[in-house]
Formats: sequence, C-alpha cells, structure tokens
Amino acid sequence: MAIESPTSTLPTGLPSPDATALVMAEVAYARGFAEAAHAPATRRAYAADWRVFAAWCAARGVLACPATPEVLATFLAAEATAGLGATTLGRRLAAIAYAHKAHGIEAPTRATVVQATLRGIRRTLGTAVRQKTPLTADRLLLVLAALPPTLQGCRDRALLLLGFAGALRRSELAALCVEDLETVPEGLRVTIRRSKGDQEAAGQTIAVIRGARACPVAAVDAWLTAAAITEGPIFRRMAKGERVLPGALTPHSVGAIVKAAAARAGLTAADFGGHSLRAGFATSAAIAGRSLFRIMDVTRHKRTETLRGYVRRADEFRDHAGAGLL
Repeated sequence: MAIESPTSTLPTGLPSPDATALVMAEVAYARGFAEAAHAPATRRAYAADWRVFAAWCAARGVLACPATPEVLATFLAAEATAGLGATTLGRRLAAIAYAHKAHGIEAPTRATVVQATLRGIRRTLGTAVRQKTPLTADRLLLVLAALPPTLQGCRDRALLLLGFAGALRRSELAALCVEDLETVPEGLRVTIRRSKGDQEAAGQTIAVIRGARACPVAAVDAWLTAAAITEGPIFRRMAKGERVLPGALTPHSVGAIVKAAAARAGLTAADFGGHSLRAGFATSAAIAGRSLFRIMDVTRHKRTETLRGYVRRADEFRDHAGAGLL
C-alpha cells in the first residue's frame, strides 16, 4: 500500500466525482494547502519509512494498514536488532501513524505494547545521537587548501565558505539563488526564503562578512563568474568535463561535498556532514569568545539552550575546575 497524505480524506462530505470541474478544482486546491503542512523532506522521509514497514509486513503475510499493535511492536524490535537507532525508530512510528490517519484509521502507535517496546529499546540501546564533527575555522582552512584548482573546486570552495560564514543548513545552501544575495561594502546580505526554523517562509536575512584568510564573498563571486551564473540556483550540479548543469544541488549532495572535501584533506569523511559547517561556525565563534546572542544573529537559533552545547564544547578545558590539582 502506497503512503498517502492526510489530505486523501479531505474530500469526504464534499461533492462527488460528478460535481462540476470548478468545485473539484477547488477541492484539489484545498488539498494542496493541506499537503503543504509537512515539509517536502518530511513527506519524502515518511514515504521511505512507510515503504520499509509495508515491505516488512508483506514478507510476513500481515497487514500494514490497519496494523495491529503486536505487529508494530515486533517490527520495532526487528529494526532495533538490525541496528537502527531510537531516533530513526521514532520517525518510523511517525510515518506509520501518518499513513493510518491518511486512511481515517486510528494508528496503533500509542498502544501500550508499542510504547513499552520502544521504551525497552531506548533503555537497552540508549538514545544518544552521534553528532557530526564541527568543521571549525582551522579545519576549514585545511580543507580549502586541499581543494583542486578546477571549476568544481571553485564551486566547493564557495559552498564551504558561505555555508560556514552563514551558519547555513545544507537544505538552505541547496536552495539559495543569485537573487537571494545582496553585495554590500561589508560583505553579503543573504536572504533565506525558508528554513527548518521558518516553515511558513516568512524569510530571514543574515549578514556574511568578508574574511581576511579566506573570504566567502570573494569565493562566491569567483564561482558565479567562472560558471557564468547570473540568476537561479547558486550551487549547481556538474557533469563530466566541468560542465555546469542548470539544476541545483540537493541537500544530500551538499553533505557529500563536505565529506569528500574533508577526506581530501586527510580527515575522516564519516565524521563530517552537511551540519558540520553550521556547527563549525557556532563552535569557532564560541572559542573566539563571541557573545551567545551575536552568534544567534547568524545561526538564527530561537533558544539559547540549543547553542549551549557548542559553547560547552568550546569551553570544556578552559578554566577547568581540575586545573593544577594533579
């Protein structure tokens, strides 16, 4: 069974298929707004999770929808045994609940046996999430020095520097267009049309300052000039022969570029990812003693508590309580 959005139940009580084209067009229009309640990335993740569960059920001859609590609990145990973490299992549950609600069926995800199984998995395996290593300023300079003097290297340099200097998420980097940049004497004003913290697309603008050792403004300008990009996506896919394609990079591609650049510099690729640029800025700014609130101006975190992890990491050996005791 293919996953459907919650809007599959939206036409209930509305005109039947023989209604006028105008009315049906209005129904489709309303359905589009309802589907937009979830970000595209969330819908893709839910669809992938649902396919995993549906295939698992089909292989065992049991129904995926409606699923019984016992079937769902067994599925969670099997996934945990296969090595999936608590965070992924939680998303699997959300996807299964989403699919059931789309069909007007009560989801079994809140059943006692399901919740008890999930608690047991968390207690047994733990819930710690392995964070990607921050690509701090010193590491970033090493990575930049290892990039090849090619058009692709020019693109990657601009991506890495702008991602770091703007504390951008990989999805934000992938979505940036030339029209989102405004060059000013001090640097760049970057408009982020939509982000994880701005799902309603009110838009956010951040300042990216010029650098003395490695300048993100100069790097972006060099890439746009070399690639002859005057409008549309800034960071684009490339084909063989250094040919720039019209399509934008995907968020996944951004993460892959960070990993590849880290590996080229002799770092362990698995330690790094798309989030390493954003984490690297926050960590580097904290090490430099920048104000938490000034860091938030760039990272756009709404709560100081979210940033405290970076600050603690930067300060964990500074003025240590154990200094001089041994």
